[in-house]
Amino acid sequence: MSNKQTKSLGVTLIELIITISIAAILAGVAIPSFTSIINSTRLTTYANELVASLSLARSEAVKRGVQISIRRKGSTNQNWDSGWDIFTDLDGDGVFDTADTLLKTYPALISGFTLRTGTAGYQTFAAYLPSGLSLSSSGDTFRLCTGSADTASSRAIEINALGRPKTSEEATACP
Repeated sequence: MSNKQTKSLGVTLIELIITISIAAILAGVAIPSFTSIINSTRLTTYANELVASLSLARSEAVKRGVQISIRRKGSTNQNWDSGWDIFTDLDGDGVFDTADTLLKTYPALISGFTLRTGTAGYQTFAAYLPSGLSLSSSGDTFRLCTGSADTASSRAIEINALGRPKTSEEATACP
């Protein structure tokens, strides 16, 4: 008789269930914090897109020698969630007409994110004159939020009286 022991080449069902259970618990702990990272990244991306679009409009106004407007796509004052268009505004009314040229369009924000202006001059549109100055002499502030009541989940894009945008992580209540 041979006294040979056979080597086990697999895992038992108990070991497999324990491993899957541990993986599920770790995933359950990690996913909520990962969602926070994703929202923070989207917030930064949207803020950068708005600053880039304002800078593009300003440089195009100087380059082309005409007023360039950025108009929200939605129909509600102060609400820019639906996206925005950048176009030449030959008659200076802030409305895209047949004589105007569409330069760039931005899509709506992902559901749950909001972009609002203050009560100053950028409620329906922002515009830059051929000199590179803002049409609105008062400036304004855009508030970008994730829809969370958490004030850390917001950005403020401040446009000064000259039309220069600046992003800050302003602790403010979101609408």
